[in-house]
Amino acid sequence: MVERVLELRVHGVSNTPPDQLLGLHPAPGGDGPQPWLVAGGAVTGFYRSTTAGRDDPITVEAYSWGQLTSGARTARDVERALWTLLLPFTLANVALFARGGIPPAPDHERWGSRSGTTAWLIRLFCLSLTGTLVITMTGVGVDLIGWQCVGQDCLRHLPGPWEWLGNSWWRQDTRALTVGLLLPLLMLLALGGLAWRTYQYEAEMPAEPRTRAAGRDAEPAAEPAAERPDPWENPLQDPTFWCGEGQLRRAAVLHLCTGAVVAAAVPVAAVIIMDPPRGVRAGVAWATVVLLAAVVAIAVVALGRPWLTRRRGATPLGRWSATVALLAGLGLVGTFVLLLLPDGPAGRPLTEFRPPVGCVRDPTITGCRTDRSLPGYDTAVAWLATYQVLLLIAIGAVNRSGRRALVAPVAGSALLPLGVVWIERGLPGLPPAPGRLDVWMLVVPAIVVAATGLLLPRIRPEVAEQPLAPHTDLAWGGRAPALIAGFGWMMAIAYCAGLLYWSSDQLDSRAVPSESSRVVPPLAVFWAGLACVVGLLALLGLLVRAGFRFRSLRRAEYATLAASDGLSAHDLRRCRDVSTFRALHRLVGEHAIRLVGWYAGVSLVLVTLCCAAALAHGRPGPQSLVGWQVVIHRIADLGDRMLGWLPVVVSALGLLVYRNDTVRRSVGVIWDVGTFWPRAAHPLAPPSYAERAVPELQTRVAGLLALTPHHPNRMDGVILSGHSQGTVICAATLLQLPRHWRRRIWFFSYGCQLTRLYGRVFPAYFGPDRLRTLARAMSWSTGYVAWTNFWRDTDPLGWQVSAGERDVPVADPEALHPTEGEVADPPIRNHSNYPEALEFARERAVVARLLRRAVPSPRQGVG
Repeated sequence: MVERVLELRVHGVSNTPPDQLLGLHPAPGGDGPQPWLVAGGAVTGFYRSTTAGRDDPITVEAYSWGQLTSGARTARDVERALWTLLLPFTLANVALFARGGIPPAPDHERWGSRSGTTAWLIRLFCLSLTGTLVITMTGVGVDLIGWQCVGQDCLRHLPGPWEWLGNSWWRQDTRALTVGLLLPLLMLLALGGLAWRTYQYEAEMPAEPRTRAAGRDAEPAAEPAAERPDPWENPLQDPTFWCGEGQLRRAAVLHLCTGAVVAAAVPVAAVIIMDPPRGVRAGVAWATVVLLAAVVAIAVVALGRPWLTRRRGATPLGRWSATVALLAGLGLVGTFVLLLLPDGPAGRPLTEFRPPVGCVRDPTITGCRTDRSLPGYDTAVAWLATYQVLLLIAIGAVNRSGRRALVAPVAGSALLPLGVVWIERGLPGLPPAPGRLDVWMLVVPAIVVAATGLLLPRIRPEVAEQPLAPHTDLAWGGRAPALIAGFGWMMAIAYCAGLLYWSSDQLDSRAVPSESSRVVPPLAVFWAGLACVVGLLALLGLLVRAGFRFRSLRRAEYATLAASDGLSAHDLRRCRDVSTFRALHRLVGEHAIRLVGWYAGVSLVLVTLCCAAALAHGRPGPQSLVGWQVVIHRIADLGDRMLGWLPVVVSALGLLVYRNDTVRRSVGVIWDVGTFWPRAAHPLAPPSYAERAVPELQTRVAGLLALTPHHPNRMDGVILSGHSQGTVICAATLLQLPRHWRRRIWFFSYGCQLTRLYGRVFPAYFGPDRLRTLARAMSWSTGYVAWTNFWRDTDPLGWQVSAGERDVPVADPEALHPTEGEVADPPIRNHSNYPEALEFARERAVVARLLRRAVPSPRQGVG
């Protein structure tokens, strides 16, 4: 019986077709070997060549998982492209896994620990991000449509027959707000339904193969009995890491109910501000406020409780979820009843707050040139954004320096409300506030005080772990969760500002938002547009700086290559080409993290100034602008128009990611890194493809190794061969497999991002100590570390690992000029075609011989 070894190849983000993974080349007539599906289905499948024989010493098999994130041109592409609109939720979810100090066993994480407190803050931020989307849709439905758009000349711009909202009955009191409130609630129902049917990609697979029902004469498996499990040294060893359906459902209920409460709070607060309720209305109003506040309070506490933070499979929703849903439902009923009741009036009549009818025909009507947006809405938007910035600072500070760093963000957060009370009512023992002092003037000092927490010394691990190699230390000094979530928040703000701009522009096509017009978006939209232009200019400056750095690196690499003697003019031209790829390799591996950090610092200053401006009471209008103010106003309007198109651009880009290989390779990296992680922080983020890929891969490997010795499909050893993102999938699979399966597996990694990207951004999973854990897990009793890493100095995404495995450099190109009778130059393969390299073939032959020697042969009976 021939001892057989399987090389199982796993592709990366480019969705390499199975024929290319297998190295199949068509014959001149179009015939030749073809990929053959041996397991799985059309979405995820395992393929072999049609010429592969059962007695081949080494059988090559390809695992194709790319259809989970890209695929054929089908109607499903449109749905998946719309997932890209939820990229802010994706980045906020990824921030949870960028924490430091996560214990290997999730039950050992305490709320008061550094990682536990950071996790609670991140989940709280994710909840506020859902609130950002909801409060935006509420602004469109309740403020712009139900409150400001009061005439039929405005309502006819809405799709559908909505002119009936302009009649006298609906225009009175706050009745029209009930119709506008349906918009955010319907949006939440759509998001909930979308998330509900994509919980796990139908993917819970067993790590231990389940055998078929056998008769009396069935041959027992020749595998060792159950052994003592390895102690966990990496959170990826948690068997429930990829199957947290129960956690996801409970978190979804919490987010959806809290979102509904935020939507209801906007009109309820407006009613209380405009017309303080009395009598029956007071009873309904304050009971509703208590119900809404109870849901928020339960949500804030629940975010740190084990029933929401632990992944324990398909556990039921539980009584807490039912309680939150019941309270949120009662709060919505109270909101609708309050809005449909006639006004008091205990304060000013509501008509004094609402825009008058007829401004289109006669703009000189009293009130037409006055901002008549829903009272309290602009202020709520500005305060929400400000405290989200403070929350992001707290996340970065705690993850970097522990709970002691909370002092600065808490002090900054307390400074603002105390300052408001001091300005408006005064504080005992303090002199009255200066007359020119306003609330917005306190935002910058408050955020500066909070940001001092980001400068405290970083907590060092108890057992000092040196970086694996240069440029493998912690990214952004331990502030990675705040930076990743912050970029998601900035994108969410851009989406929301663009939506509010576009909606107001459609409702009042003659006017420009931020001017005195009939339909006015929040003041924050104006400053978001200005920040968009400034942010793009800063990004352009960053790209220019990166270009100069790239040019410097290319010159240095060319000087090194051209220093050899005997190079021809052709060789020197080839040196220029090679130096370009080597410079890109160094730019990404050595400088990209730092460049992103600089841009994050500029963004923090920019959003601080925008939050302060959004809390200003005055709205800039064209009548009061002179000189440079006109330029600023036009720049802000340009930025608003750009933000209005941003969701369309992102959706189109998402569609190209799924349909165009070039865009896929350049942009899809961010998407595949984000959707690799399960939805443990934000349940409304796009689904994780790894929740299907990792369990399927471990089931396939364990299933083939567990076959009886004389089974025709039996494999004596497996070379798990991962490229690029496939390396991360393979590493997660190996950490899930039991020890007796790993003894018969060798890990090949190439185009590997485990050190320069994953190890720096996600240290709790791929940091120096956790990668050494993987190397120890792949160590044999004979002393071999069953892990070989291939890398090229022309590969921008592939580097050494240096965690105890064998690093093999791969020459690229093979030569500077044609050889062996070839007339074309050897190609520069950079990030592709590692299995075709001579170094790969040599290493595979040696590893296959070691696997056959290490595995007891059923025919010879020796190890």
